[in-house]
Amino acid sequence: MDAQDKMIYILKETNSWWKSGAYRVDKYFPRSVFSDIERFLNLRQIIALVGLRRTGKTTLMFKIIEQYIERMPPENILYFSFDDFASINIEDIIANYNAIFPKMDLKKGRFLFCFDEIQKLIDWQDKIKRLYDMYPNIKIVVSSSESLFIRKGIKETLGGRIFEFRVAALSFKEYLSFIGCTRYIEKPNLYGKEIVAAYRKFMKISGFPELVGVDDDMVIHKYVKETIIDKILFKDIPQIFGVRNPDIIGEILDLIIYSPGQIIDATKLAREMALSRQVISLYLDYLEKAFLVKKLYNFSRNLRKQKRSMKKYYPAITFPVVTENNFSFCFECSLVWQLDAQFFYRDAYQNEVDTVLVGKNKSIIPIEIKTGNVDTKSIKYFMKKFRTKNAFVLTLKDESVSDGITIMPFYKYLFQ
Repeated sequence: MDAQDKMIYILKETNSWWKSGAYRVDKYFPRSVFSDIERFLNLRQIIALVGLRRTGKTTLMFKIIEQYIERMPPENILYFSFDDFASINIEDIIANYNAIFPKMDLKKGRFLFCFDEIQKLIDWQDKIKRLYDMYPNIKIVVSSSESLFIRKGIKETLGGRIFEFRVAALSFKEYLSFIGCTRYIEKPNLYGKEIVAAYRKFMKISGFPELVGVDDDMVIHKYVKETIIDKILFKDIPQIFGVRNPDIIGEILDLIIYSPGQIIDATKLAREMALSRQVISLYLDYLEKAFLVKKLYNFSRNLRKQKRSMKKYYPAITFPVVTENNFSFCFECSLVWQLDAQFFYRDAYQNEVDTVLVGKNKSIIPIEIKTGNVDTKSIKYFMKKFRTKNAFVLTLKDESVSDGITIMPFYKYLFQ
């Protein structure tokens, strides 16, 4: 089978609706991000779905295809994944698409082109830009396991042409919907114990849709290690960033996974690993771009000081054994992701607040996360220093309100 025959075979196999004339996504559960995406489908701009591997980007792409099949001929919809075909050009894909449908005129009618794992394609932004400019009647949807806009030059190349949507792992509310327990959300006062038990299971699977309902810790560990972490460390990062020794990045990731929420001093870590500080900073940046870790800045009203201060790192994945042995830190880690926190607070006098949220109106909300005894000394200090009127302490079950501090079960805050 020559290259062209192979490409035509792949296109026919992955675009099953060309033969059947219809398509439905199997076992689809609604995702909150999809309602946001739908609002932009009728616009000319490219839709970009970005996020960690196995969070459901491809499923959402196929959900878009399902909707478009009701609006246009199935053969006008093209899907291709670059996951294992980084050397193939978009021009070759379109040429073989035309070979399958020789009478089709791409300048007439409406089309939907979906390109999965687009970051694997060299200079993808230039190639997508040419396609976008050449065919205004083609709606383009791309996905990526790397944040597209972080990379230098992409905003400039595709400025005004692309909307990026973050596809995260399941939120706890989505997880409860997946397992058929929306009643927990509707009546949290009646199901406190059940909700906490469900959250423990949710933490073990790190919110990955394919692991919903899986209770075997060994299966969960093997899934996240081999299908997510190893593929990112030994395939994605070397391919995209040219890293020759991904094992070192793996060591840094292990430090974060087994001690979530630690402050990492790049200079100190560089000494311990016999590397330069610049290399350590670069590798941490790669992990962040691949959505494997979240970086929190020490909160300050001075942006310059904030960027230069200490930083905390939280892993996107916690292995089941870590969740069991280090529950309090993993609970904090999980809520940091659920809250999409960007800041924490610590000063020289050991006053510390786990997370600080900044609202769209620049409102500052300090939040402490506790699994045991509640101490409000630090959060009161923060409220006084930054003149905030409200603060929250998220617990497993404790509940009270005093001096502007609301102590409440974490799930009631998430269910708001």
